[in-house]
Formats: sequence, C-alpha cells, structure tokens
Amino acid sequence: MSSRTVIRNGLVITASDEIHADVLIEDGRVVALAATGTPAAESWTAEKTIDATGKYVIPGGVDAHTHMELPFGGTFASDTFETGTRAAAWGGTTTIVDFAVQSVGRSLREGLDAWNAKADGNCAIDYAFHMIVSDVNQETLKEMDLLVQEGVTSFKQFMAYPGVFYSDDGQILRAMQRSAENGGLIMMHAENGIAIDVLVEQALARGETDPRFHGEVRKALLEAEATHRAIKLAQVAGAPLYVVHVSAQEAVAEIARARDEGLNVFGETCPQYLFLSTDNLAEPDFEGSKYVCSTPLRPKEHQAALWRGLRTNDLQVVSTDHCPFCFVGQKELGRGDFSKIPNGLPGVENRMDLLHQAVVDGHISRRRWIEIACATPARMFGLYPKKGTIAPGADADIVIYDPHAEQVMSVETHHMNVDYSAYEGKRVTGQVETVLSRGEPVITEREFTGRAGHGVYTPRSTCQYLL
Repeated sequence: MSSRTVIRNGLVITASDEIHADVLIEDGRVVALAATGTPAAESWTAEKTIDATGKYVIPGGVDAHTHMELPFGGTFASDTFETGTRAAAWGGTTTIVDFAVQSVGRSLREGLDAWNAKADGNCAIDYAFHMIVSDVNQETLKEMDLLVQEGVTSFKQFMAYPGVFYSDDGQILRAMQRSAENGGLIMMHAENGIAIDVLVEQALARGETDPRFHGEVRKALLEAEATHRAIKLAQVAGAPLYVVHVSAQEAVAEIARARDEGLNVFGETCPQYLFLSTDNLAEPDFEGSKYVCSTPLRPKEHQAALWRGLRTNDLQVVSTDHCPFCFVGQKELGRGDFSKIPNGLPGVENRMDLLHQAVVDGHISRRRWIEIACATPARMFGLYPKKGTIAPGADADIVIYDPHAEQVMSVETHHMNVDYSAYEGKRVTGQVETVLSRGEPVITEREFTGRAGHGVYTPRSTCQYLL
C-alpha cells in the first residue's frame, strides 16, 4: 500500500530557493512541489495533511561529524546510537555521519563491522560512516579501495593524539595518495600533536592543571601549522582535503589561501567555535571542563573570522563533532590534570537552532543556513540529492520549523544523554515542530513519535563538491 502525505502552506527553503509551496510525499520520497494555491497543488489528495502555515519547510539536517559511543580517555561518549539519533531528530537533524574507528594493529573492516553492530537496529534516523584510519600500512591502503566501493568514501586522520590516533606525515601522504586514486576524501584533525604534548608536559610541570590550560597549550598557531602542512601534503598527493572542526582565524586563512589557489580544500567549523569561547573554559570550580574539546575553544575574536569564512564559502559546513561526556564521573577524570579530561562536547540537538539564531542575528541568510547544515554536507559526503534538499526524488527528510518560537536551551529540556548543556540558559528564536524521516513522523508537534530501528544505514558516493 502506498502512503501519501502533503505539507501545505509553508515557506519551503532550500540552499537555492525560497518559495511558498506545497510538498507531496509518497512512499517516503518527495514526488512533487507546487506553488501554494495553484491548481496543481490543490489537486493533490493524501491520507495525511500537515499544515505549515507561518512555518518554514526545510530539509532535514545532515550532521557529518558525530561520535556516538566513542571510546576516549578510558571512557565512552555518553550518547548511544539510540539516544544520540533521537536527540538529533529533536533538533531537526535526519542524517548523521559517524566515525568507525580502526584500532592500531587491526583492520579497517574490523572497525567498520564493530560500528555497524553498535548502530544496527538502534537509530531513529538514517546514518552513514566515515572511517578513522589509525594504522596506515599496505593492507589498510588496499582496504580503503574496498570501502570506497562499498559506500564508505571518507577517511579521517589525526595529526594530534600521539599514541592513540596519530599519523605521521609519511602515513598521511600514503593515505592521501591512495584517496587520490580511489576517489575517497581525507578528513584531517589538524593540530600539531607532537608539539602540543611538549606544551602539556611543561604546563603540568608548572602546576597549571585547570581546564583553561587545555586551550592555552593547544595553540592556534599549531592548528594553523598543521592545517598548512595537511594542505601541502594533499597538494603533493593530488588529493582533496577536508579539514574538520576549524576553530582559529589563522587556520581559516590557510584554507582560504589554498582555495584561492584553486585547490580542493574544504573546511568545517562547529557551533561551539561560533558561540562559545575561552571564557567558558575559564569558568571556576572545574566547570570549565565541560567545554574541553579539541580543537579547543578560542578567544572570542576568532569568531568573526569563522562567520566571515562561512559567508565567503572558505568554510563550507557546520557539523557538531558531537562527542558528549558527563560532567559527573567523566569530565571529572581530569580534576588536577586537564590532560585527562575527556575531549568532547554535546551538540547534535542544538546545531539547527543555533544556526537559525545566526540567521536572526544577521550572520548568515536563510538559504545559507540550509546550505551549510543540509545541502553542502550531503554533497561533500556523497548523499545528495537523496539527502540535503527538498526536490522530486529526494528522501522525504523534512522539518517543519517554527521561526518565531522562543526557547531557552537547557539540560532540563534537551534529549542528549549528558548531564549538562554547553548552551545552558541561551535564548534562541526558532524551534523544530515536526520532523519526517523518509516520510515517517519522528517528531510530531514536539512529541517523539519515532522508534529505534527506523533509521537505516546509507551508503555514500564520492565527494560531489570538488572544484
């Protein structure tokens, strides 16, 4: 039995258009759009009608950087695939791309299988995987080719975390050379981890143990240096490069320079770098530990460069790097030694609302909001036009968004499995009202009506955003 839903009277916003239109959905896909009130739209019949008068009708968000259940620093990220994807849906995100982890000495396949097992049957929304490559050797290079063919088309490497995820320049170059051949995209955590470890050791020796020193040792110059080095290695390999969680104006400048040279270099930033700062890291009574993530929060003056990069398209994507750890029992592992604080912030539920607030505040346009949160991440990671837009043939991943509703972000009201909000007390204008995932209501007028297991694994094609 086919099922039809029609969404009427809303303002449909995509990365390219804003139009008062009705949307016809059949069997989980968008089949037609027609201007509201036209004979074509009026002729549609459906079992279900959603009235979006006064609301935005937008594509479901695509969060291309999450870490559910990630092992880190002797503990695990506190959101499971079930709790994390449910929270994502509450925030208007209908697809996540999480990171499967290769352990040193193990195969890529083993890591991918482990993450598939964590997610399978547990997700409220659709999901895909990137692959963290921790151990570059001849076997893993061959495996990269196979994974690309299977729809795992991006590989993350780390210039940080020596002894855990770190790759040296030779390993990075080999992986980039391979991706240049197989069409994969290398994602880079760009910080000079070797130098940072020296500064950590020296800070602790001086008795500088508080969370704020996490930001001071992970210097913006060491992010910029690593970004520059990654760009040059990619240039040598003839490979595209995607720099994750860009936080510093100096790193933005490196990416902008590379793009001005016509290179396939892309940059992502995250809401925490746009809305939080080292002021949060310096909060007293160890509260600053809640804001420890890497790359770290920067002084507020860096925010202007990030917003400018988003407007000029030197930064193309806003993802969350959602990697939550509870304050009690997890962040507290670093009392007396900031280097032992698990790195990561919760945010998968907050991204779409914070970026709408950026529209309200005049930082970006409505279409740019959809571009950086939905369309470009889908294109960057081979999910477009199935995801990231509202168009005939696209999955009916659609959010009815109330641009006038006001809310206060708080741990009391969020749905992420973590005991604090990084945005506690922040007032924002705009709120998700109803969310469809492949035509199925997951959030219905601010009630969760989805289920674990609705979300399906989604293979990806290669990057659709190359110059």
